[in-house]
Amino acid sequence: MRISANFDGGNIETISLANPDDIQLAIRPDAGGEFYQWFNFRFEATIGKTYTLNILNAGGASYLKGWEDYQAVASYDRQTWFRLPTEYKDGKLSISVELDCEAIQIAYFTPYSYERHLDLISAVQLHPLVSTEHLGLTLDGRDMTLVKVGDDDPSKKSIWITARQHPGETMAEWLVEGLLNQLLDNDCPTSKALLDKANFYIVPNMNPDGSVRGHLRTNAVGANLNREWQTPSLERSPEVYYVVNKMHETGVDLFYDVHGDEGLPYVFLAGCEGIPNYSDKLASLQQDFVAALSLASADFQTEFGYDKDEPGKANLTVACNWVANTFKCLSNTLEMPFKDNANLADPFQGWSPERSVYFGEASLIAMRAVIDKIGQ
Repeated sequence: MRISANFDGGNIETISLANPDDIQLAIRPDAGGEFYQWFNFRFEATIGKTYTLNILNAGGASYLKGWEDYQAVASYDRQTWFRLPTEYKDGKLSISVELDCEAIQIAYFTPYSYERHLDLISAVQLHPLVSTEHLGLTLDGRDMTLVKVGDDDPSKKSIWITARQHPGETMAEWLVEGLLNQLLDNDCPTSKALLDKANFYIVPNMNPDGSVRGHLRTNAVGANLNREWQTPSLERSPEVYYVVNKMHETGVDLFYDVHGDEGLPYVFLAGCEGIPNYSDKLASLQQDFVAALSLASADFQTEFGYDKDEPGKANLTVACNWVANTFKCLSNTLEMPFKDNANLADPFQGWSPERSVYFGEASLIAMRAVIDKIGQ
């Protein structure tokens, strides 16, 4: 038997391989030690045998509700991913696998590698409406890249989309891939209508360092980027610093920050109702956007989600709130599940890259529904 996590986005520590029925593992915490839950590793053993892999420190993970009704994802070819029988009990996460091939990759959710991230940026730049801009370097020296879709018409509205502030939330970049491909489809009338009226500014991966390091939530120095927006710094959160500066340059008429939620098995939005600058106009825009998204995707729902902030009590270090308050614009955090959508369950895959891609496409329909009302 052999276990390896020495690759892009890998995370696991091997404690013992002595017993096939009790392979003992541990998740390595993010830089700073505050968060951990993401795991991603390769397991090699004998075909046809069944193994139990026990993550012993699961009881100290960041979101214990994330283990309830959770199943790990796995793949033999790193293309098709499926769920494995998984149980959380007495602080231990147990994953059962019967090997059909000599090696299998097992992860918290389907990975979105840094190489795929680079492939995405390289592929979309071939489109005549796309330009890429180097915003700056991360603390580990990786590129912060902005993808602009549009032209130089200053009268157009500015739509900003960010993903993977929390690097373990890989479903966010899967969504952006789907959204970008649909936006660049010359035969899509929704995309054409949007691009007639708006320029898109998209950061597919806000946290490249955390992504490569195998972090759940933080960057190279342990900063939770979604708590850095009020006072970002080059020393602690250059990723946010560069994006904030660019937003001031372009303005923002609509902001869509894409995430994943460990505990809730639903797709939902978190708005900015608690910001000091919240208004009747923003409330009306929010209502229209929610209604359109509900029609655009059967995966979306409004019954389950986060509690709304009280008026004037929003945390302005959070991207959604800071952007809405600063630019007085429609602003939302989108959350997708790590588990499954309980309203439309898929026992084989659960929530998946494919469903994230489809939701990216649906998001454009909701943006089209409000494009004439934003920025007025």
